[in-house]
Amino acid sequence: METRTLGKSNLEVSSLGLGCMGMSFSYGPPADTKEMIALIRTAVDRGVTFFDTAEVYGPFTNEELVGDALAPVRDRVVIATKFGFNLNPDGSPGWSGLNSRPERIRQVADASLKRLHTDVIDLFYQHRVDPEVPIEEVAGTVKELIREGKVRHFGLSEAGVQTIRRAHAVQPVTALQNEYSLWTRTPEKEVLPTLEELGIGLVAYSPLGKGFLTGAISATTAFDSSDFRTTLPRFTPEARKANQALVDLLAELGKRKQATPAQMALAWVLAQKPWIVPIPGTTKLHRLEENLGAAAVQLTPEDLREIDRAASKIEVQGARYPEKLEQLTGR
Repeated sequence: METRTLGKSNLEVSSLGLGCMGMSFSYGPPADTKEMIALIRTAVDRGVTFFDTAEVYGPFTNEELVGDALAPVRDRVVIATKFGFNLNPDGSPGWSGLNSRPERIRQVADASLKRLHTDVIDLFYQHRVDPEVPIEEVAGTVKELIREGKVRHFGLSEAGVQTIRRAHAVQPVTALQNEYSLWTRTPEKEVLPTLEELGIGLVAYSPLGKGFLTGAISATTAFDSSDFRTTLPRFTPEARKANQALVDLLAELGKRKQATPAQMALAWVLAQKPWIVPIPGTTKLHRLEENLGAAAVQLTPEDLREIDRAASKIEVQGARYPEKLEQLTGR
């Protein structure tokens, strides 16, 4: 697999990473641990070197899974994890509020290092911007962790452009993690130009629209009650029915490239900028193989213009998050 460099940081990763959240959290009941360890190791065998997790995924269980899976190949991979939440005191999934105070960042770093079976976190993201803690203080704390050798690179997730600039002035930001796909293009207006100017990479999460752009989800698909997509406005049956037009477009264009809708969706993200790295997640081996096949799909400038023209006529229905979660983004 080809590699990409995240911004000016010299952090080199596979052009497609693996988002591990759904193996333990958010998309229904957790998957079988042994099967997921095998899946992660298969990804490494296929050339994937970039793996994404967070303490809040579970909580804790996803970091433990990723740590166990990657321990034998630790020197060949890049592990990203995140801080920024107070977890529920009873250990239940979710969180009880934001917390990026320096002492909390340090606490998370030390605990994550143990769960990941490593002595350094390659990329440490602030999961969501905490308005109660100046971003300069957050960046300064991560800068200290980098000096101490506990962290290699600093990242932000879903931050606004002014926050990115302020953080970057204290400690260079290696990557911003944002949702970005053919049905979530909001970063294009302000965020992508800012990242290009500052030399920061973009890690695109949910590049397959939380599974919708694969074509495997329809208006009649029933989700498990623990699947967080049941709470998303974009996943109501009515919205799914309306948004099917985007999947149909990918399927039609994919016929010419002998590519699936998922492969077309990922190839589109890869074609936007050489410093963008999508991190699709999956719990299925055949989906992993399908996703990795996207790296071989070449989209010409004319292909991209055609996709843009067709997509511009499709209005995506439904907000990507409920209002409470949407308020945590772009700050």
